Amino acid sequence: MKKYSLLFLFFIVGIFIAHAGPGDTTIERKKYQTNRLRGGSVVLDGIPSEEAWNSVEWGGDFTQWQPAEGKPPSQPTRFKILYDDRFLYVAYDCIDHAPDSIDKRMGRRDAFPGDFVEINIDSYHDLRTAFSFTISVSGVRGDEFVSNDGNNWDANWNPIWFAKTHVNKTGWTAEVKIPLSQLRYGNEKEKVWGIQVTRRLFRKEERSTWQLIPQNSGVWVSRFGELHGLNNIPFHRQVEIAPYITVQADKYKKQAGNPFADGADFKLTGGLDGKVAVTNDLILDFTINPDFGQVEADPSQVRIDGFQNFFSEQRPFFIESRNIFEYQLTGSQAGGDYDADLLFYSRRIGSSPHGYPNTNGNEYVKYPQNTSILGAAKFSGKTKKGWSIGVLESVTERERATIDDNGKRRKEMVEPFTNYFVGRLQKDINGGNTILGGIFTAVNREHGLDDILHRSAYSGGVDFLHFWKRRTWYIRGNVVYSRVSGTKEAILNTQTAFEHLFQRTGAKEFSIDTARTSLTGSGGTIRFGKIGGRTGKMGQVLKFETGVTLRSPQLELNDIGFMLTSNEINHWTWIGLHYQKPFSFFRNARLNYNHWFRWDYGGKLLYEQFNFNSYALFRNNWQSSTGVTWNPYDVSNTALRGAGSLRRPPGIGWNYSLTSDYRKKVYAKLNLFKWWGFNNSMDMRSAGLSLNIIPINALSISLSANYDYYWRRQDQFVKNVSYNNATRTIVAQVKQHTVRFTGRLSYNITPDLTVQYYGQPFITRPRYNQFAYVSNALAKDLDQRFTVFTPNQLSLNNDTYLVDENRDGIVDYSFGKPDFNFVQFRSNLIVRWEYRPGSELYLVWSEGNTPDVYSDLDSPIFNSLFSNAFSGGNARNIFLVKWTYRFLR
Repeated sequence: MKKYSLLFLFFIVGIFIAHAGPGDTTIERKKYQTNRLRGGSVVLDGIPSEEAWNSVEWGGDFTQWQPAEGKPPSQPTRFKILYDDRFLYVAYDCIDHAPDSIDKRMGRRDAFPGDFVEINIDSYHDLRTAFSFTISVSGVRGDEFVSNDGNNWDANWNPIWFAKTHVNKTGWTAEVKIPLSQLRYGNEKEKVWGIQVTRRLFRKEERSTWQLIPQNSGVWVSRFGELHGLNNIPFHRQVEIAPYITVQADKYKKQAGNPFADGADFKLTGGLDGKVAVTNDLILDFTINPDFGQVEADPSQVRIDGFQNFFSEQRPFFIESRNIFEYQLTGSQAGGDYDADLLFYSRRIGSSPHGYPNTNGNEYVKYPQNTSILGAAKFSGKTKKGWSIGVLESVTERERATIDDNGKRRKEMVEPFTNYFVGRLQKDINGGNTILGGIFTAVNREHGLDDILHRSAYSGGVDFLHFWKRRTWYIRGNVVYSRVSGTKEAILNTQTAFEHLFQRTGAKEFSIDTARTSLTGSGGTIRFGKIGGRTGKMGQVLKFETGVTLRSPQLELNDIGFMLTSNEINHWTWIGLHYQKPFSFFRNARLNYNHWFRWDYGGKLLYEQFNFNSYALFRNNWQSSTGVTWNPYDVSNTALRGAGSLRRPPGIGWNYSLTSDYRKKVYAKLNLFKWWGFNNSMDMRSAGLSLNIIPINALSISLSANYDYYWRRQDQFVKNVSYNNATRTIVAQVKQHTVRFTGRLSYNITPDLTVQYYGQPFITRPRYNQFAYVSNALAKDLDQRFTVFTPNQLSLNNDTYLVDENRDGIVDYSFGKPDFNFVQFRSNLIVRWEYRPGSELYLVWSEGNTPDVYSDLDSPIFNSLFSNAFSGGNARNIFLVKWTYRFLR
């Protein structure tokens, strides 16, 4: 009962704060009048000198947005807009009284380097979404899909459009040509679109906008100016077909006697990507036999706490338009582990197979590294009436491993034929001030691995968002559910998995049921906050958010979503005082307070944490942040892997970062973190240093080094064993060192021809000692929670620890030596040439090396890293050529 009273108190305080604050002032919405292009043409050369441009007036009168909001910009900017039945044309005149100071640095597409100018177009005119087109003075294009009223910018949207720039004695000019087929709009005869034009003056890191939108408003698209004069634009049925051919050669170490490892593989594949406009609002994207060979390698990650790793999606088909399908269960301003939970996590599609064949010591296995995606399709868009629609369907291949026993071969299924489905629907009401939505996901598998995989998995949810006071106040929430079905064995595996641990000793809220063939769970979130408002005398604005998020014990999302753990009720509050205008020696600054509380569904308090942090951007463009976190109470339901709950030691942490002026040709960033466990119970340290070098405008080099040290005095889990008809949990002291180096290089031969390199050597080494068993897991005193083995109880024999707990000379139980040394090197070299808009040629060299040095525990960690990561003996080199050609109608 106490926890519910506390939650109610937080919400009452939040509501009181919200209603105590004033709103912001209204700013007049600008209008620009365009005309149809008649009696001439626009030659795209970056110089708007054609007669056709004289039919419209220059739009101008820009205002500083950063750093000195509301003041005149250092350099004036003008623009013009024309259109015809196929294109929207934009001309820019970026006046600069010091043209020699214009920053012309380059980068890959969507890098947004140096000086640039940008137009955002709300062609739906829904006041929530927009299409963004950015052109830098160096000719580098950037494009983004803007959603959630400017709170989400997706640079993975890659439309076909054209742009040229020109530098002259008075600054620089640009011309942009955007096919209307790349935009989405209604069928009204006379259209009104929202627009915003932004210019970046890099040397001063100054941004000026055509339509002033106060930073304290907390919004973007809903305050755009308006574009008038668009009449009788025809519907364009966008049709894009992009076939591809990939040639791949793999080179690796030959394994004697293994018929599947002769040292080289060769593969020729083809496929097709397509995009078809079903209506002017709705697009069908599809891919047949997709290839993702040009994708950058995932960073190396190793965890010893039991939680699964999260890897970002990098495959083009899944990242484009992903904002429509994203469904975070929480998404709090305070941040927390629960923010990682998603109803749809596209990396589940095409992941590594779940099964592995049964073999003996004389057999060799050819095992698929990933599940093949036979095809996938997306249907997405937004109607003029405010309906956002997203449907995704994907089918993955039945995968089999081939087993060779002295020439006799057989196949065993390691992944069943599987269908994935996601449907998302949202409706804007009252001009986007209220949004209602829902989502449904489904996974259905054929028979074959019924003992380990669910036959079916369904999840769904409904959500809402409501703004008031000019979208500076909001309340939002969702309710989600899940249901998984399968055999008794598969459902038992789910009940005992790390995310659920129904076998946990002492749990009141659940118990294992070995007869179950399904699980049904639920969850939800409610958030209430303020994201803007009137500023004080120093430009400060008070923001806050408070909320609660829940995961019931049976909630299971990991067939198509991502969920770290269930059986939690989390509360958070975030309060921020943000100074958004320059004062003293600051360009802007932020002060933030956060707290978090957690309970399980049995009503037990698990966690308390409090944080204060600050951030400052100085007038010289250096940045710094620091924070202090206090964790007075922590009980983990997962640390003992189901053998009970464990009280963790309290502690306090400190973090600091410093970044030099990123406008310079050389700049650096330093990150430091330190955690002190009280009573000498825990020690965590982290240090990171990155150096960025731009020797010439076309070349950028990034080098970083990170070191992490993790020490727990006694409570690191090792293994659960059986002893005297009970579970004995073995724990230990652990010291883990982790080192990671990352190098990136990007070279622009032209804006559309780039060379990129990524490389990362990585090592982590946890060492365990002072083994003990858990005797009183919730004792207040750390030393009373564990009983340390004496030397005559514990002995090591061939990497196995033997335990004679009762000292009778007979081994009672054993466990393997948990120490390991993990070394990995991953790299990509990619040459990307967009030889015509939307058509690309990739040349890729990828190297992966994970040497077998798990027992190399005594050599210095840096020696182990550099002597093994770059040794070519175990490396796998992949050489790939991919050619695509996009047909556009």
